Amino acid sequence: MSYTTNLSRSKLFLGVIFSAIFALQIFAQTAPPIAPVRNVTDEYFGQKIVDPYRWMEDMKSDEMQKWMKSQAVYADDYLQRLPMRDDILKRLNEASGANISVRDIRQSGNLFLYLRRAPDEQNFNLYVRDGLAGAERLLVNPNKISNDGKRYSINVWNASLDGKYIAYRMAAGGAENGEIRVVNVANGKDMNECIDRVRFGAGNWLPDGKSFLYNRLQKLPEGAPQTDKYQKSRVYLHVLGTDPDTDKAVFGFDVNLRIKFDQTLLPAVQTDANWNFALAMLESGVSPNKEFYVAPLETLNEKVVPWRKIVSFDDEVGSYQADGVAIHGDDLYLISYKNTPRYKVVRTILSKPDLLNTEIVFPSGEAVVTSFAAQRDALYVQTMDGGNYRIWRVDYKTKKAELLKLPYDGSASITANESSMDGIYFNMVSWTKSDSHFKYDPKTGTAAPTNLIPPNPVDMSGIEFINTRAKSYDGAMIPLVIIYKKGLKRDGTNPVLMDGYGAYGIENTSPYFFSEALPWLERGGVFVWTGIRGGGEYGEEWHMAGFQKAKPNTWKDFIACAEYLIAEKYTSPAHLGIRGGSAGGILISNTITTRPDLFAAAIDNVGLNDMLRFETTSNGIPNIPEFGSFKTDEGFKNLLAMDGYLKIKDGVNYPAVLLTTGINDPRVDPWMSAKMAARLQTASSAGKPVLLRVDYDAGHGFGSSKEQRNKQAADEYAFLFQQLK
Repeated sequence: MSYTTNLSRSKLFLGVIFSAIFALQIFAQTAPPIAPVRNVTDEYFGQKIVDPYRWMEDMKSDEMQKWMKSQAVYADDYLQRLPMRDDILKRLNEASGANISVRDIRQSGNLFLYLRRAPDEQNFNLYVRDGLAGAERLLVNPNKISNDGKRYSINVWNASLDGKYIAYRMAAGGAENGEIRVVNVANGKDMNECIDRVRFGAGNWLPDGKSFLYNRLQKLPEGAPQTDKYQKSRVYLHVLGTDPDTDKAVFGFDVNLRIKFDQTLLPAVQTDANWNFALAMLESGVSPNKEFYVAPLETLNEKVVPWRKIVSFDDEVGSYQADGVAIHGDDLYLISYKNTPRYKVVRTILSKPDLLNTEIVFPSGEAVVTSFAAQRDALYVQTMDGGNYRIWRVDYKTKKAELLKLPYDGSASITANESSMDGIYFNMVSWTKSDSHFKYDPKTGTAAPTNLIPPNPVDMSGIEFINTRAKSYDGAMIPLVIIYKKGLKRDGTNPVLMDGYGAYGIENTSPYFFSEALPWLERGGVFVWTGIRGGGEYGEEWHMAGFQKAKPNTWKDFIACAEYLIAEKYTSPAHLGIRGGSAGGILISNTITTRPDLFAAAIDNVGLNDMLRFETTSNGIPNIPEFGSFKTDEGFKNLLAMDGYLKIKDGVNYPAVLLTTGINDPRVDPWMSAKMAARLQTASSAGKPVLLRVDYDAGHGFGSSKEQRNKQAADEYAFLFQQLK
């Protein structure tokens, strides 16, 4: 008996050795290439800053391209060898391939138009159906428009007011900057229109049905600095069949000498079937604040369009989810945050606006006003409270506000609606119940499903969630959503993935159907969404509490959320991973450099990691209003305080880190992730992997295919399970 037991133990011991050797063989690949250090010293207001990898910012150099490619190959090889990856990817493909995805539903007369992706398709195509019960018909498959071999995606689109044409913007390789094309709705014929250098929008049509307004980037001369790329933009008037290079500028930088504004501002012009005027808008793109002008439609062809200002930046009008203006007859409704950081709705007269003496239509409260729509029967106002969205109907005459009765317990958000319609269309969703589309009928006070979005057959009944709050270092209560498989034991051993953002006033805790998390949740993982300051969970005051000088609150809040999860025994530092993307890169890079002991792994997706250098990129200048400029003493100090790359120190036990980037990213240059990876690979003494995952057919993520999204999720989950188990 003793011999058998010892033999069994010997076999077990040998098995452990062989498993360890096998694991070493899997990961004993050629190490990622070490980047050469070439220190560059800059001086800002008497302070010297040393940058060891400035040379990486030249993405076109042969040396940088070879280094990036080697990193990409190493990371791909490493990730594909992870034990769980193939099973996780299989589950992700099953979940995403089980349903038809439909989004961006709009009505044009009796036509319903939307983006649709079938289970066997990778990208969304544009579809139309005649009436809710009509047969759907494919209008645009962007990959069949061009024969250059690139992968294309539709970013945005707009139907003409008569529903005859659709202008849409498509982009290649996951990029967002693209070209406007036009399709005939009746026969699906491409109209041979092609307008390049388009970043925002896809054309707002005029009532004639043959012309539209669009925003186009300037054509830069050879050798112009990249920081000029997104400046001095203008709105042009295009007539079908004409050369876009001859289009007339109607609004924008230096178009009208009477209207002066900063060259970084973004102009747009809107139209509506019920308006006899055009509505022009100016915004920074990184703030809710907007400025508005109106002009008669017939004047758009005049040499100088007589724009009349109706709302100025001083009025603090706008929101992050809506323009902030709705029009019903001569009533001008505005979403304002002036002296009301959680927003309110006010009314004035469009023909003679008086922003100093407005009527409050929907007062500020605990919930944040996020959007609204002026329909024929009433004003519909969307609010957010605790992450969930609600919709209120406000009678035009009595000003009485009534909360819409929802079909089930979930989050309801206003979708695109024709202003001539009684009632409203809206979407509903919860963390465990898939998206559905409804129309509210004010006569019956009920909402009926349109059936435009098929139910998702993926079963989430075994998953549950709670909404709670964690106390930050200064007493602020930070909202959390914790999602897990039923029966979770809070013993401190659960692998946890905590996600955060904290910028631009964008909230991070509203529900959506979270089926892509099933491979993580089914294996005992816990997912946590955090609503840290800098975001929008509690309106503009929450945004300002993580803005510029106050930016450190974002990672201090995030660290407090981690400590809460540990104290409540959801997890422990050895099992805790974090994730953030884009501006969330500020969060992740500063979190791991502030408290490297608190986390075992981090995911940094297309992250803003080197904030002191962001202003030198094409998208950096437009983001100065959110983060500040190194050209001022205060701005330099604020940016230095949020630059995670410059905070990395040699000999520190940093967590395992997976950084991702898309080579066609127009928002965050790929060298931001490259410099962060290079610095961590040489500085960390923990012996944990630091990987740079590069997708050469992707941008910032918006145009990625289903396959690309699933592969990245599989890589992330497998990487985290390896580090957190």
